[in-house]
Amino acid sequence: MTFNTATASKQKGKLYLVPAPLDFGCDALSPISDVLPLGTLQVAARLQHWVCENAKTTRSVLKRVGDVVTLAAPIQQHTITELPREVHKKGDHVGAPGSSQKPTAPKAGNPSAVSSNYDARPLLKAALDGYDIGLISEAGMPAVADPGSSVVRAAHALGIAVVPLVGPCSLLLALAASGLNGQNFAFVGYLPTDATERQKRIRELEALALKTGQSQLFIETPYRNVAMWGALLASLQPHTLLTVASGLTLATAQVISQRVAAHKQVAIPTLLDAPCVFGFGV
Repeated sequence: MTFNTATASKQKGKLYLVPAPLDFGCDALSPISDVLPLGTLQVAARLQHWVCENAKTTRSVLKRVGDVVTLAAPIQQHTITELPREVHKKGDHVGAPGSSQKPTAPKAGNPSAVSSNYDARPLLKAALDGYDIGLISEAGMPAVADPGSSVVRAAHALGIAVVPLVGPCSLLLALAASGLNGQNFAFVGYLPTDATERQKRIRELEALALKTGQSQLFIETPYRNVAMWGALLASLQPHTLLTVASGLTLATAQVISQRVAAHKQVAIPTLLDAPCVFGFGV
């Protein structure tokens, strides 16, 4: 497929980054109008071309959007394209379209250390033809702790305007509610699954936090949350501030933030059964 980046910008559509509600996979759903502003819903309702993490989830979100703002066309008439599975597994956060940069190898047990120079330009053909495209993930802001950065890079390379829409981002909500340093923070993705490597990584990040004041945020799959929590309590110093947040924007939302020594005095938090954001710092 040949790409002409010199095409007049007025002929191109835009790439809209459409946030999704954070209740993906939850038993109870929040009213979508409670978590996405009307302006975001109106843009989403008129889009008919989508690049997504999961087509089924995207159709579900569009149905909820349509309950508030009438869709420009029936969902069956929308063009919904999923990012390749390898992008989900290996990440798409390094490299540029056409780059000679090779994907990096993973560190032991740490899938977030893998990167890809996946070329997403073919997914944006509709924008080159003048149609606006929506980029959406299963929950939260696409390309932030989720796939999609390759699509954003491709849009910039093709001269397609990128427009982020307002909506929830679990990382920022958790940080704001944690009491951790919000002036200097890092999201480090997933920590290693190997116990020894995970402990080493936790201590490296804690040393950085103690030296610089930089808060460290990360996520984990729910079935490994309890093991992660145990590793954090065993590895972190007693006075380190440790936070875990889950169910953000839902009626069941919980944010627990206290010193490691205090965490050790109470039972394992029940919120670990659901997707969580973890963080620690000074």
